Amino acid sequence: MFLIPTHNLVLMAKGLYHYLAEAWAGAKDSWVWDVVMKQRLIEWRREPSIVRIEKPTRINKARQYGYKAKQGIIVVRVRLRRGPFNRRRPNSGRRPKRMGVYGITTDKGLQLIAEERAARKYPNMEVLGSYWVGEDGAYAWYEVILVDPSHPAIRKDPSFTWLVGKEDDEGRRRRRLRERQRKLIERLRRKGADQSQSTQSR
Repeated sequence: MFLIPTHNLVLMAKGLYHYLAEAWAGAKDSWVWDVVMKQRLIEWRREPSIVRIEKPTRINKARQYGYKAKQGIIVVRVRLRRGPFNRRRPNSGRRPKRMGVYGITTDKGLQLIAEERAARKYPNMEVLGSYWVGEDGAYAWYEVILVDPSHPAIRKDPSFTWLVGKEDDEGRRRRRLRERQRKLIERLRRKGADQSQSTQSR
């Protein structure tokens, strides 16, 4: 076993973003979550489901996805309802377990739904990324980073050259693909429901 001399080691100071990441990783186990975040969630509940904010709550995560404090980039906070998506109770008679009311979950995660809703709210912008910022017993909140590819400040930025000039074709293509996938899933579900009903009626 070889020992490395300690006098040759250079201790690197940890940056601000490292401590921010550690604070958010253990947020639920600290008193900060109980005091500060509780007051924040009370205020966020009174806001609309999609609200534009001046600066991100988690600056380290926002920088990780390419956020810059410049024109053409905005941050949107999206509120989503947690838990299963229960349906209305049908009027026709059937066994309770065949009602199809409780325990229904979506094929998509809440974070993906938040990104889609933000993109639908701002159709001229592209989603850079999103991250979780809080939740309570009824809702979950995500912040979505959006960029406008046609803004002059974005076109001049060399870090966004991969996005400039592709927003017209690729953005529309992605949206059309998502729409086709959604319609296909709905059609397959209706087909499966019709087949199950015909099987039960026999």
